Amino acid sequence: MRLQLLNLLNGDKTRATFAKLYGEQEQTIEYQTLRYKKLLRAYKAHFPQDEGELQLFSTPGRTEVGGNHTDHNAGRVLAAAVHFDTIAAATAVEDNQVVLYSEGYDGFFQVNLSQLEPVPEEKETTTALIRGVAARFRQLGCTIGGVHACISSSVARGSGLSSSASIEILLGTILNTLYNNNKLEPVLLAKIGQYAENVYFGKPCGLMDQMACAIGGLLIIDFQIEEKPKFRKINFDPENHGYHVLVVDTGGSHADLTQDYAEIPFEMKNVANLLGKQVLRELSLADLIVNTPMLRKEAGDRAILRAMHFFQDDQRVCDQAQALEENRFTDFLQLVQESGSSSWRCLQNCHTSQNPREQGVALALALTEAFIKRTGKGACRVHGGGFAGTIQVYLPGEHLKEYIDLIEGVFGSKTVTALKIRSEGTLHLNSLLG
Repeated sequence: MRLQLLNLLNGDKTRATFAKLYGEQEQTIEYQTLRYKKLLRAYKAHFPQDEGELQLFSTPGRTEVGGNHTDHNAGRVLAAAVHFDTIAAATAVEDNQVVLYSEGYDGFFQVNLSQLEPVPEEKETTTALIRGVAARFRQLGCTIGGVHACISSSVARGSGLSSSASIEILLGTILNTLYNNNKLEPVLLAKIGQYAENVYFGKPCGLMDQMACAIGGLLIIDFQIEEKPKFRKINFDPENHGYHVLVVDTGGSHADLTQDYAEIPFEMKNVANLLGKQVLRELSLADLIVNTPMLRKEAGDRAILRAMHFFQDDQRVCDQAQALEENRFTDFLQLVQESGSSSWRCLQNCHTSQNPREQGVALALALTEAFIKRTGKGACRVHGGGFAGTIQVYLPGEHLKEYIDLIEGVFGSKTVTALKIRSEGTLHLNSLLG
């Protein structure tokens, strides 16, 4: 099977698949072909004794397009899968263990499937995600079993493209394929990934990242009914308008920011609770304003500002989707800029108070806004969770080089990355390659 896969990787069907997933340039297709061949060699090196049928998988990362920190209060978001992905070669085995090697990491990750309770010492590790995904499969009555896998990811940790969700959905896709005949739908895989991240990894995320990675394309997602989020795909290719989507990695670690992230949904839900509801989606901006005197005393000003951001950005998602569907790209960019301003002023997730000397996200936004004001075109916003990490930028092609030179002169080489929107979500690739 390994020789057959190597032969398939050289075939025309594989080239067509890779062109769709990663881009049509010859250099890109050749690079991805070599990347998968390297993955197969790594599997053979780590598991030379395996004789089982080898399967290939790909799960994209995601970029948040609209709705910054709205999903955890039953709000709406815009999110898109991107061409950066996590790929895996995996085989079912009979030893009731998941053993996973990841390129760039020493050693391996291992989980005994007879021991699926959370392990506090594993928090914020890949091992926790493996254990959490497997545990949720079993809780839902799905089949699990031993897996040997090698993975390689172009979704860099801290890149703002949701490396953890990409891995979660990849793990779920592997178990879905190897043991469940692919019967689990993408939304359920997303929920399993969220459970693993919330309960086992220890990060109180919403469901946006996992949905985008599982389903693909640009999605408008409505989380009003948590058990059954509604979504639809929207055609979205900024390059059709002469624009590129960039993320700027401003540096800084997310490792010590869990409390910063957790405080946002906590403060928003506290406001809702004080007004007799569970989440802000059950209320309105008018409810917030009329109760501001009481809320200042009971919740504090920052909580009110964060709630105000929620109501405005939640509506902005609908406005952005409508602008794209009506081909009003300039209006869409204006809404992106408004969202970024609201995150900076009201949500206050552009720097952490833990280290006021380090404000890379805010600095990158300030430099980008000055550049856009001077050149007259573009938009920018904080990207994802915030506090550290990345910003998102929309710029026309003619200004790309000048902007990259400016920003990389501040934050370092290769800190600006251009994104392509991927139409496909998580994939079992074997049938697509031959």
